[in-house]
Amino acid sequence: MMREDNLLCVRRRRFVVTTDSRHNLPIYPNLAAEIVPNAINQLWVADITCIRLRTEFVYLAVVLDAFSRRVSGRVLGRSLEAQLAVSALRMALRERRPQPGLVHHSDRGVPYASQEYTEMLQQHHAAISMSRKGNPYDNAACESFMKTLKYEEVYRNEYRDFQEARASIGEFLERVYNQQRLHSALGYLPPAEFESGASQ
Repeated sequence: MMREDNLLCVRRRRFVVTTDSRHNLPIYPNLAAEIVPNAINQLWVADITCIRLRTEFVYLAVVLDAFSRRVSGRVLGRSLEAQLAVSALRMALRERRPQPGLVHHSDRGVPYASQEYTEMLQQHHAAISMSRKGNPYDNAACESFMKTLKYEEVYRNEYRDFQEARASIGEFLERVYNQQRLHSALGYLPPAEFESGASQ
């Protein structure tokens, strides 16, 4: 019946855990719960998700500005090692150049608690915030973004290989999500346009 009506079923994929909070690295309090950002570079949120290709799993690390929902840092890699998240953060810092006082929020996973990641934030005078144990709602903005990414890009494609996945997801994030996708929370503007209007 769906074929007759030319309808497409978007299937859920198998869930893969990407957060390992069983470690002895420092854990930071949840500062984001008290923040309602009213400008860019006040609160960033970060997360990692797993994407299944035909022959392997790959991982996408992102950094979003909580005010505008804009993706400012993104890296697709084959490993969950801390360097994946570090590379996404480095990209965000290079592109956004935040002033001291930024709050960076993430889960308690090893990539975000790692020495290299936390030292990079401290070097840029950013406050470190982490979700409470076992509470994904503390990072709801990033969780919502990941759901959008999966349903509007990932689940609609069968990537041949890592290079195709990186190119297609990069195109979606930069040209579609940041520049074109409308957000009800932003007055039905895309993130880039919302930021432009807020800075005027």
